[in-house]
Amino acid sequence: MADIVLTNASVVINSVDLSAHVTSVAISRSADAIETTAMGDTARTYTGGLESGTLDITFNQDYAAAKVEATLYALVNTSTTVVVKPVDASVSATNPSYTMSCFVGEYSPVDGSVGDLSQVSVSWPINGAITKATS
Repeated sequence: MADIVLTNASVVINSVDLSAHVTSVAISRSADAIETTAMGDTARTYTGGLESGTLDITFNQDYAAAKVEATLYALVNTSTTVVVKPVDASVSATNPSYTMSCFVGEYSPVDGSVGDLSQVSVSWPINGAITKATS
């Protein structure tokens, strides 16, 4: 498998393509480790429990219509669909898409210091499972 350098990832939130404003994106998945150790075992044993996940994105802020601020501000305290692909191209085995529902529980429309590029970072919990498509 070839190495990949993220230079053109696709991020679509609530059907709005915000890819041109994304500087970083990360999808994290984890599962609870449920202990199953019983009498007679000589070491702890585990099985997988409930999964959870988080979507972290950093955007260069943009206040124009249908851009970052207009899209995210309206979504606070709701769940929305997010689709992420490593490359902004057709879905394939080497360019899977990840579709998830995220709870938008946080958003800071203005965040920065004098002279800084206006950016906004979000960290949203994923509701339910992530759907991976390869075709």
